[in-house]
Amino acid sequence: MKAPLVAGAAEVGLPDARRLRYRAWLAQFRSGVRELWMDKTAVFGASIVVVLVVVAIAAPLIAPYDPSAQSLGDRLMPPVWLGGGWTHPLGTDHLGRDVLSRTIFGARISLIIGVSVVLVSGVFGTVLALVCGYIGGLADSFVMRWIDVQVAFPELLLALLILTVLRPSPWTIVVALGINGWMVYARVVRGLVLSIKQTPYVEAAEVIGCSPLRVIFLHILPNLMSPLTTLAVLEFARVILAEAALSFLGLGIQPPATSWGLDVATGKNYLFSAWWLVTVPGAAIVITVLGVNLLASWLRIVNDPQEREKQYARLIFSRTRP
Repeated sequence: MKAPLVAGAAEVGLPDARRLRYRAWLAQFRSGVRELWMDKTAVFGASIVVVLVVVAIAAPLIAPYDPSAQSLGDRLMPPVWLGGGWTHPLGTDHLGRDVLSRTIFGARISLIIGVSVVLVSGVFGTVLALVCGYIGGLADSFVMRWIDVQVAFPELLLALLILTVLRPSPWTIVVALGINGWMVYARVVRGLVLSIKQTPYVEAAEVIGCSPLRVIFLHILPNLMSPLTTLAVLEFARVILAEAALSFLGLGIQPPATSWGLDVATGKNYLFSAWWLVTVPGAAIVITVLGVNLLASWLRIVNDPQEREKQYARLIFSRTRP
């Protein structure tokens, strides 16, 4: 009599193993969507992020005008609710450029710079902290003192100095903000590595002869993905604010390109006569950062078992309360 087969990846064929992994991923995705739908605040934040991504990708198709096209005959037209026309629903600036089109293309700049900075600083800080936190010793002490010295410098001032030397451009902004942001990932990851490397499964991997790199990237790193995802989303919101601040100060995105911070800087001279030049891009920054922070808050709750228990306890209490 044959022994019953166990439906595991090691005892089934490769197509069956892939099918099992796909089903497990699909079940996890559906569970995540259900949990997200239960939190209406998180749904609102996720909706803002999705809209931002769609607008940034489809900006050439959505924007009614070229964001740099000038029409001095239409300069400082008010929005439609203040008596303007539907040809420029959000009005025009001092050069007759369409405010709606510039706001849409500003979302693309914010998304590209935000994602690029998070990838650059996140990968560098995470890899450095993984290696140094696991190995320890002199390398770990050197990296931590390096972080302490760099944190002592004001972030915005350091970014301004870097951009002054390298000259402003989208990629130099990524470099400047990436240099300012890797320390957050390094500190968080190092603290987690110091606790995880003492766990039994890591010690078992070391006992059977796994190399340090295999232990770091195949046994420790996968268990850091949840907190790293939450941290990356929070850092994305910080990067959007930092890019807007640099552009406002004149060392960020340069004309004729468009950026929310650059539009605020341009519109501040017309604050009392054409307030929408500052209000529209400023509102875009506020709404975007709010949506990202709400999504990050939900991710923190989902990835923290204690926070999930508190949330479910509050939900059950609210449903059973008369």
